[in-house]
Amino acid sequence: MAKDQPVLTIESVARGGYVARLAVSDADVAACQRLRHLCFVEAAQLPTRAGGLDADGFDAACDHVLVEDATGRLVCCYRMQVFGSLGAMQQGYTGQFYDLSDLDVPGPYVELGRFCVAPNVIDADVVRLAWGMLARIVDARGGKLLFGCSSFSGVDAQAYADCFDLLAARHVSGTVGVKAAEVLEFAANAGPLKDRRAALAKVPPLLRTYLSMGGWVSDHAVIDRDMNTLHVFTGVEIDRVPPARAAALRAVAAP
Repeated sequence: MAKDQPVLTIESVARGGYVARLAVSDADVAACQRLRHLCFVEAAQLPTRAGGLDADGFDAACDHVLVEDATGRLVCCYRMQVFGSLGAMQQGYTGQFYDLSDLDVPGPYVELGRFCVAPNVIDADVVRLAWGMLARIVDARGGKLLFGCSSFSGVDAQAYADCFDLLAARHVSGTVGVKAAEVLEFAANAGPLKDRRAALAKVPPLLRTYLSMGGWVSDHAVIDRDMNTLHVFTGVEIDRVPPARAAALRAVAAP
């Protein structure tokens, strides 16, 4: 799969003893695939994949970002791909699961995927630097919509019923259509939450970050049995990110 995006020439950025950079070799990509395997396959007790790598056909079309500590150890990674049209966007990873043909948001469209942090890494600077690098890349590519799949561990929908009610009541956009074979449609008129704080605690950290930037989700979750997750389409319109939050993100990775 060819890249639908220009080559980036962004220098690495540093914060608090960590460095974020783009993958420049097959070895870099393999390191990301090993960390993804640890976080998404082994942690979910899924069958081990060939070579202990979480790899798929989309990797070749993506840019991969690595965050390394002072010893060179990989502590965080993600991949991203930029699309110039809704038609091209539909051919990406997220487009497998959601009908994006009616999105009323201008491009370019930046897909973020496979975001993971190594187990036992709790330093907040790691995630701040990862997002700062992302902000720099989005700006360089002129991105207008940041999107991807936000995953909930396991496929027990009842365990997240109050969380999905919270999303339905406050954060849904109806422009994402159903495409996957197995979905859970959110209640159209979710009732009052008994415990909003408890519901919010079940929202995955990545999705909480999206929502804090004014992000929105699809009106249904996809049941992904291959990855043992439930996930929702998530979008953030770059021009609608609160100015103070946008400035803070850009400051992290300022040259």
